[in-house]
Parts: sequence; structure tokens; C-alpha cells
Amino acid sequence: MGPKQEFAEKAREGLVLARRCSRCGRLHLATAYFCQGCGSGGFEGAALRGSGRVETYTIITVPPAGFEEHAPYAWVVLGLDGCDLRISGFMAGVSAPSDLPVGSRARVAGFDGRGIVLERIPGGAPGAGP
Repeated sequence: MGPKQEFAEKAREGLVLARRCSRCGRLHLATAYFCQGCGSGGFEGAALRGSGRVETYTIITVPPAGFEEHAPYAWVVLGLDGCDLRISGFMAGVSAPSDLPVGSRARVAGFDGRGIVLERIPGGAPGAGP
């Protein structure tokens, strides 16, 4: 299984494929080739729980070709729990800022032609615990 397929499979399981530097232990997304901390090229695979807090997003009301049936939706930056990594992904059903307050809890729900698919965690209002 190639790296893209492995990344997609982990996302379908609600996980984020990451890499841990074998020299200093710093976490990186799976796309890193060299450690941002020490410059090493040696990594070990890691799978992180794909949940966290919405840090920012943009609402797409005029989508690019091929995504018309999904609009409106949000392209979300999610800060992952327990580390300093962020991922971005697609969240359906967001048409106004009141639909998704910054700080809301969300999680990876899958992977498809849109990329990473995110969903709000029920009861995951800003300020709610992990």
C-alpha cells in the first residue's frame, strides 16, 4: 500500500497518519521528509487520534467545478489534540459562522474525493473538554 492509500485508510478509521523523528521524537505529518527540529531524515510511523479543535475555517459558497453539490461547506483547519500538528479538511453543512464557532470540537470522519472529511463532535462547543 502506497503512502497516499495508507493516509486515506487511516483517515477512514478516524486517525491521522504521522511520522515521529527517530532522532529527537518530534511529530510531523506524513508528508515530511526531514525533521523540522533536528534535520534528520529518519522517521517511524505513528497514527494519531484525529480529533481536536477548530482553529479557523473559510466557508465556501461558490465552489470549484466538481464540488457544486457540496456547497455550502467549510474548509477547516483543525488543531489535533495532544500535539502541535494541524490538518485541514472538508466539513459539510456549514453556511454561516454560527454553524461552526472557532474552538468547536471536531474529528476526522473519513477520506474521499474531497480529501479529509471532518465532522463536529456532538456537544463539542468551544470550551468543552476533550
